[in-house]
Amino acid sequence: MAECGRKALSLLEAARSRYESLQISDDVFGESGDDSSDNPFYSTSGDSDSDNYIAEVGEEEQPKHHHHHQKRSDKESGHSWAAGGGGGGSSGAGPPGALSRSQAEEEGWTEGLQDVTVPPYKETYGPAQKMSATATALDFFQLFVPDNCIQNMVVQTNMYAKKFQERFGSDEGWRPVTAQEIKAFLGFVTSTSVHRCESVLSIWSSGFFSNRSIALKMSQSRFEKILKYFHIVAFRPSQGSNQGLYKIQPFLDSLQQSFSCTFRPSQTQVLHEPLIDEDPVFITTCTERELRKRKKRKFSLWVRQCTSTGFICQISVHLKEGQGTDGLATLKNKPQLHSLVAKQLCQNISGKNTIIFTGPSITSLSLFSEFSKQDIYCCGLLSTRKSDCTGLPQNMLVCGSTPAQRGQSRVMMKGSMSLISWYNKGHFRFLTNAYSPTKQGMIIKRKSGEIPCPLAVEAFAAHLSYICKYDDKYSKYFIFHKPNKTWQQVFWLSISIAINNAYILYKMSDAYTVKRYSRAQFGERLVRELLDLDDCSPTQ
Repeated sequence: MAECGRKALSLLEAARSRYESLQISDDVFGESGDDSSDNPFYSTSGDSDSDNYIAEVGEEEQPKHHHHHQKRSDKESGHSWAAGGGGGGSSGAGPPGALSRSQAEEEGWTEGLQDVTVPPYKETYGPAQKMSATATALDFFQLFVPDNCIQNMVVQTNMYAKKFQERFGSDEGWRPVTAQEIKAFLGFVTSTSVHRCESVLSIWSSGFFSNRSIALKMSQSRFEKILKYFHIVAFRPSQGSNQGLYKIQPFLDSLQQSFSCTFRPSQTQVLHEPLIDEDPVFITTCTERELRKRKKRKFSLWVRQCTSTGFICQISVHLKEGQGTDGLATLKNKPQLHSLVAKQLCQNISGKNTIIFTGPSITSLSLFSEFSKQDIYCCGLLSTRKSDCTGLPQNMLVCGSTPAQRGQSRVMMKGSMSLISWYNKGHFRFLTNAYSPTKQGMIIKRKSGEIPCPLAVEAFAAHLSYICKYDDKYSKYFIFHKPNKTWQQVFWLSISIAINNAYILYKMSDAYTVKRYSRAQFGERLVRELLDLDDCSPTQ
């Protein structure tokens, strides 16, 4: 077993070396303090709809968390089931839909193991077009938000201003906005991601976050007028599938198309909810009363993300209950809802032999079986509390009466699908058809040394470890501007994702060899280029 681990670079080591390589390295995002990369089965925030991946994976010290993770109780953070692998520690009845021993045998589950091979990936990986060595930060950003998209914002903003004034009276200080002003408007709001300032208006103040070098480009009153009228869609469409998001949907569709056209992801990808909760700096400095005043997000954002670079290939936004009629809001059953989200995120990757990693609320036998018919292979963490366990053997989902040894695993198979129960200071269960159950891997811990595990467990830990580290870094550069309207929150969040994707393309291009901007420098350059500050004397 150990021999197998030493023969080749382990998946976990490969993920770590990839983090230090071209695509993502510490100079990319700067020092962001503690991250959760050593806890591959990480937890997302307690009050979100997302999967709470297990926060401890055999660490002997307490796991490190973001400030906004610390507010959760052990029960919320998943620690209540970390020791039991997501199910109760009892050896009694399994979760709903689980099969008894005789039913499992009838359904074809067996302890006899066979090799599983995933066919080669049918896609080349990397940027889809070559950018010149002289390409600017704005050039990379405009791969996702091109001039025709900016022009649409101009038209819709002017239409909305006209409609608003017809209804509520004329606004003497208003004049139609131009494309140059919309670019500058985007630049001002984007600057909040660089300077981590929650109020964009503080640019014009005399306080700590004032920024005279960019404030001269536009007066505060003009910026506030544009902010008041800014729109992507001025009028409600007469019909549409996603009425609740109608003000943002055309932009999301355009963004999605550009993500697909500009980058081809690696074979391994992950479906999850990225960390988009409140700014941890704000959380630690504000009072309980200020926290209560802040509105909870009314939407969930799920992504399909390339595990080799962190590039977000597809986003899926859905409104929470009572918001709009997107079909998802009516689903009360979370595994059912998340299964539908997973299908939406994977609708464009069938037939390519992609390997998808999923969290507990997505992992299910029925979904993985459906995906396998489309040549999409899966590896998912399973929780008896959060997952749909229909069709899985009950004896694999409950803890045995005899204590398990660290690194010990049990596997049952049905066709090419493996159900793995692995023990590491708690039972961890995985469902996969992407990795052979006969192949062994290794989790290497600083204090514990080598812990043997099935290859699927090592693969899951490796890829999730990399994505955790990436997400910890890139969420630091989200736009801090906090609008009240849901569509605007979605818009600025998607702009943040577009800028991070633009930086990944920049890192993988010839332009990076010329300037070698860090992520913070890239953000600053983008703001100045959107404001046209280098080539144009200040106006207004």
